[in-house]
Amino acid sequence: MRLFVAVYPPRPAVDDLTAQVARLRIGVASAAGTNVRLADPAHAHLTLAFLGDVEESRLVDVESALGLAAETYRQGRLGREGRDAGDGGEGPLRLRLSGGGSFGRGRFTVLWVDVRGDIDALATLARLIRIRLRRARLPYDEKPFRAHLTIARPGDRIDRADILADREALHDYAGPEWTADELVLVRSHPGPKPTYDRLAAWPI
Repeated sequence: MRLFVAVYPPRPAVDDLTAQVARLRIGVASAAGTNVRLADPAHAHLTLAFLGDVEESRLVDVESALGLAAETYRQGRLGREGRDAGDGGEGPLRLRLSGGGSFGRGRFTVLWVDVRGDIDALATLARLIRIRLRRARLPYDEKPFRAHLTIARPGDRIDRADILADREALHDYAGPEWTADELVLVRSHPGPKPTYDRLAAWPI
């Protein structure tokens, strides 16, 4: 099973971002028939940990690890316990899709939108997840956590000038604020049209 752990923005935040993407040059190019590989808004998510391929027999271990991470985060956020691992601060986890930029060059170009708000708390949650996965001897990508949401993988299918223009436009973008209240374990099925199965979720 190919697994990852994510937080999903609510529909109003996704709809606002979708409207913004439609105004970008990649949106115009997509509407004209160019395959700029726009991300499907229905699957928009912030990845907190990518596990990759995990044996199905270890699904219970994954769920246990994530449940403990979510519980530790909640306790810290409410100011009770979990302070040794770092808490998420008090109050709800408020986020906003805002700003953005691009990764890579040429055919590896990816456009993304930034995440702002309680980013330190979100990073704490990601760290707690990785701690629990490591203790359970479960695999995960160890690259540093960088909160972002991918919106397109245009590669070199449009001019670099268009990518730069879209990157500048994203700098001025600010979507509505929302509260992240759920951690989700997802199974992905890669392919030309990837699909995703929600396996379990925990309040945060």
